[in-house]
Amino acid sequence: MGYELRVERPAPLAFAELAAVLGRAGFEFRGSQEAGEVLARHEGAVHAVAVWNGALTGAPGSDWQVAQLARVSALLGAELVGEDGESYAIRDGLVEQLNGSASYEFGKLDEILAAGPAVWSR
Repeated sequence: MGYELRVERPAPLAFAELAAVLGRAGFEFRGSQEAGEVLARHEGAVHAVAVWNGALTGAPGSDWQVAQLARVSALLGAELVGEDGESYAIRDGLVEQLNGSASYEFGKLDEILAAGPAVWSR
């Protein structure tokens, strides 16, 4: 598994709330209340965005997946946090990584989503 991002918020996330938010936002869910995957569509194909097992986590391999995770986090009123303590957010239509006072812009949300899940080159 690659670098992991997790959705964090002060109150525990109940599956019913997750399912309601995902349905309203156009995401899909495959699995059970105990474990499953959050999926998003792009050009007719379904792509995994996150894993649910009582908590919501993802191991993105593209800017598109980071943007989708940031969308889910925002919709849940949560924060998207990386293993090193950095956070990811959508601000003024931009997907950003924030670490202390430093920030890195991934790009415009709508452009990233339109480009799709092209995998990062290593």
